[in-house]
Amino acid sequence: MSVIKLVALASLIALPVVAEAKPPLRDVKEIDNELYYIAIANEISEFCPSISGRRLKAISVMWGLRSKANNLGYSDTEIRSYVESDAEKDRMRAKGEAYLAKNGVSYDSPETFCSLGQKEIQRNSAIGVYLRAN
Repeated sequence: MSVIKLVALASLIALPVVAEAKPPLRDVKEIDNELYYIAIANEISEFCPSISGRRLKAISVMWGLRSKANNLGYSDTEIRSYVESDAEKDRMRAKGEAYLAKNGVSYDSPETFCSLGQKEIQRNSAIGVYLRAN
């Protein structure tokens, strides 16, 4: 078989693999963003005694995200690697801390967490749906 035919055949065989390449889960916004909202809500509920997290709702959504990721072709191992990755945790924390700071939240003043949490609840925002006032 000539070299040209061999290269052409190899290209045709490799094409479906390239077409099916999945982006990292951090780039799948419908999953990454929802985990971010849950993380922000969790941080607010941890620092504000007058606001609780809707943990069952968050758990239910996370199971749904897992199913969505599976349907997109991600294995449970890939999902676990993403969720447990120290680099991803650091990225998510930095993103969350920037959001909190932008909204006037300070770790030195727990009441600022309460103020933001109340605003998110009142707006029924993507973060607020994971919170409830005590």
